[in-house]
Amino acid sequence: MGLHEEIGAFRRSRAADLSDARQRAALFILAGIELSDLASGSASGQHRLIARLRRLIERERQRGIRRHWSYDLNRHIALKQALDRLSSDGVCSAHSKKAVS
Repeated sequence: MGLHEEIGAFRRSRAADLSDARQRAALFILAGIELSDLASGSASGQHRLIARLRRLIERERQRGIRRHWSYDLNRHIALKQALDRLSSDGVCSAHSKKAVS
């Protein structure tokens, strides 16, 4: 592996770590959910946290539909990205995957 490939791999790794840290912080600030709790918790605890996350997304979606002053697109995106991440990590694989916007 050449120096340029190592530099590229390092930059990609660093960008992925930064993205992970942002998502963890946003999820904790917005919902009080710690991603490490999902990984180490029981199945019923995971079900509750994922259901809570889906409810928060639905509530945010309803605010957007109603053009409520407190609607925040960035919050909506952050919640959706967190749910998508949990789905891709396999945490949600046993759960029914509802379409959430």
